[in-house]
Amino acid sequence: MLVLFETAAGYAIFKLLDEKKLAKTENLYHDFQTPETASKVVKLKHFEKFHDTTEALSATTAAVEGKVSKSLKKLLKNVVAKAEATEQLLVADPKLGLAIKEKLQLQCISNTAVQELMRCIRCQMDALLAGLPSKDLAAMALGLAHSLSRYKLKFSPDKVDTMIVQAVGLLDDLDKELNNYIMRTREWYGWHFPELGKILNDNVLYVKVIKVIGTRDHALEADLSDILSEEVEAQVKEAAEISMGTEIAEEDILNIQHLCDQVIEISGYRAQLFDYLRSRMMAITPNLTILVGELVGARLIAHAGSLINLAKHPASTVQILGAEKALFRALKSNKETPKYGLIYHSALVGQTSSKLKGKISRMLAAKAALATRVDALGEDVGIELGAEHKLKIERRISILEEGKLHRISGTGRSQARFEKHHTKSEVRQYGDAQDFAIPTKRKVEIEEVGSGEAGPSQPKKKRKTDIGEQVVVKEEIKEEEEDVTVPKKKKKKKSLGAEASETVVTEMETFEESPKKKKKKIKQEIEEEQPEEVVSQFDESVGEKKKKKKKSLTAETEHGYEEAEEQIATPSSEKKKKKKRKSESME
Repeated sequence: MLVLFETAAGYAIFKLLDEKKLAKTENLYHDFQTPETASKVVKLKHFEKFHDTTEALSATTAAVEGKVSKSLKKLLKNVVAKAEATEQLLVADPKLGLAIKEKLQLQCISNTAVQELMRCIRCQMDALLAGLPSKDLAAMALGLAHSLSRYKLKFSPDKVDTMIVQAVGLLDDLDKELNNYIMRTREWYGWHFPELGKILNDNVLYVKVIKVIGTRDHALEADLSDILSEEVEAQVKEAAEISMGTEIAEEDILNIQHLCDQVIEISGYRAQLFDYLRSRMMAITPNLTILVGELVGARLIAHAGSLINLAKHPASTVQILGAEKALFRALKSNKETPKYGLIYHSALVGQTSSKLKGKISRMLAAKAALATRVDALGEDVGIELGAEHKLKIERRISILEEGKLHRISGTGRSQARFEKHHTKSEVRQYGDAQDFAIPTKRKVEIEEVGSGEAGPSQPKKKRKTDIGEQVVVKEEIKEEEEDVTVPKKKKKKKSLGAEASETVVTEMETFEESPKKKKKKIKQEIEEEQPEEVVSQFDESVGEKKKKKKKSLTAETEHGYEEAEEQIATPSSEKKKKKKRKSESME
């Protein structure tokens, strides 16, 4: 049996002298306690040394992946294939044994006994490989280990995302410290010159003015032209003259100025650090930087841990990255989950309205996930992909802001659905050309009806016009008011006669008012498409109805008069009856 043993220096092929040793692996390590006993079990047959580190790295990576490298294939053809056909090859990796068997048709064995044999050979490797010193072999192993780790991590000196993580963390810490220092400076110096804080909103300018002025007494003499504009400088000097602040000592102002020096120094270092972060982001993740910006991209990488980890995240995770607490709180309380996390601070999401922020953040997260994978795993990456995706998102924002619906893609069925729900319905207009009417001649008839003095007047038809399709009938009815006189009787002392007369007068007023209201309602215009005969019949029927109404009105008035007379007559008859009863009782 032959044993294939891989080292950092090259491939070694040993000859197993006693094959029975594999059957008893429990005590195999006793045979490898000394180099002399180890040489009785295995013997070096051939050693193939690597020429350089690149060859060693390629051979090692091929062996890790279970593939046969070129140097190993050449070695096996020259050494093992020339041996007997029944010779077996002991291999540590079963995947590598399958690959050798497929390509070279060699019988390979890989099991726990072979693993134990390889461990024992590794213990006496310096003695078995006589041509290699131990120091050189250790140096080769260390160099190969570094090269292999770089290859596994796909190490590149241009893509060190650790620098981005540390830089953005330091930038956030500097912002917190600057805010604390500036708040302390404003509160401290505000006791002496409170008006300055209202005039200057910029923190750096505020600190620089304090550094130059000192106390407010020196404000008129100080030259602030290098720091402020002429108008603001005049406001500061004017406010210093009428300031309501308290007086402070020189020692106090010195300590305040030292604090101002620290603020100026930290703000300068913060600007320098931001420039460094921008340059590193453009070098490592150019597409992500174009899409979401330097700070948001750096915070996403820092939150994920590394650029590779961020590239492994799906778009839905990138969208809510940074809002984990809100997400789990919403899941526990069965409320709406957050729509965005750190990506909310990007410029594209910030420029949209509040209704569209969720939709745009989802689109931006999808594009950012693609850009991150290209930046992390691609080679010779440019900014074309990020610029293209940013342009698409900006176009989509403009379409949504204008309120227009735009179909992006879809088959014929989806197109039909889109047209069904989102297109405007057609407004159908009535075709006047398809209309027809009975041809009639234009006639104008004027009829005059005389009115009698005693009886109620007949309706007077002034004009009847029929022009084309429209027929207009105008009728005016005038009635003469009749003077109805109620027979007046003598005033009586009792109240019954007065009440009866009042009821008669009210009834007469209602009779007089009701026909007047009906006169106004009668006037109306009737537009219909009818021939002349129908119009004439309509006029006759209207006239007969009005005559019947007037007859009924006259009958009602006569009936009302009779009732009134009866009511007036009733009180007198009752009095007579009472007198008769009294006279009979007296008799």
